[in-house]
Amino acid sequence: MQPAGALNPDPLLQRYLDFVRHEKRLAARSVSLYRENLLLLQALSTESAIPLLQVQTAHVRRWIAALHARGRSARGLALVLSSWRGFYRWLVNSRQISHNPVQDVHAPKAGRPLPKALPVDAAMQLADYQAPSTDGEQPDWQQLRDALIVELLYGCGLRVAELVGLDAAAGSQARGWLDLQEGQAHVLGKGSKRRSVPLGRQAQLAAQAWLQQRAQLPAAQHEPALLIGRTGKRLSAASVWQRLRTRAQQAGLETPVHPHMLRHSYASHLLQSSGDLRAVQELLGHANISTTQVYTRLDFQHLARIYDAAHPRAHKKPD
Repeated sequence: MQPAGALNPDPLLQRYLDFVRHEKRLAARSVSLYRENLLLLQALSTESAIPLLQVQTAHVRRWIAALHARGRSARGLALVLSSWRGFYRWLVNSRQISHNPVQDVHAPKAGRPLPKALPVDAAMQLADYQAPSTDGEQPDWQQLRDALIVELLYGCGLRVAELVGLDAAAGSQARGWLDLQEGQAHVLGKGSKRRSVPLGRQAQLAAQAWLQQRAQLPAAQHEPALLIGRTGKRLSAASVWQRLRTRAQQAGLETPVHPHMLRHSYASHLLQSSGDLRAVQELLGHANISTTQVYTRLDFQHLARIYDAAHPRAHKKPD
């Protein structure tokens, strides 16, 4: 097949490109992408000796399958099909053909990437990390705050938006707060849905230590947020990302850690231990259990690695 970039557009394709440029007023970048994808269509139809006006759905399916086999991504194929579909829709509307051969052709589904989770040992290493003290000094206020951040992300599975939305005390205006007496975190999740998750013993201890320190910070006196920065204002999600990455490096972790990775670790480790998918769904605040089921794939990968490393049949060579 001749490279699409070396072709000149068929007059029919050129008229359509003029149409999307002048009539539909598409941006120059969009027109350029249309041109690239339509030249690909022209190259495939020429190679198959099928005129553009005689292309059928079976041809389109075969070409898309071939492109997929050559390594085109699902997203890239979706863009290709969108360009082709628009071209043939224009031909139908201008009564040059009777039906659109691309209308019912869809790109392959993109594989859903697995969320990244830390191994249990690495997560515990991060949670247990304490900065070296000098001359018997107590941990500074940032260390106490960051320890609580890790406990709430890994120990409670909070989203970063839920974390930074927590207030230091319950109130009518509070989006979320910690109830240390009941051992619960009350958060406002996606879709403005409230949920409560249990606070583990370590999270409660970290919260008590931070609240005692926070009460002594002059800048925090008029700020309702539980987690504050140097200026005394509510900590931002970006700051949480930065502080977490710094803490992970200090703790000796090789993997860059971000807030959602700790939420994934929370879910994966819970599922490995309990196997209770419904309970994990409720704790995470997922509206649909299919969202939670991705962690069963993580769990299977964990079991597969154990099998590959330990089971004698995994290492048996074929005769």
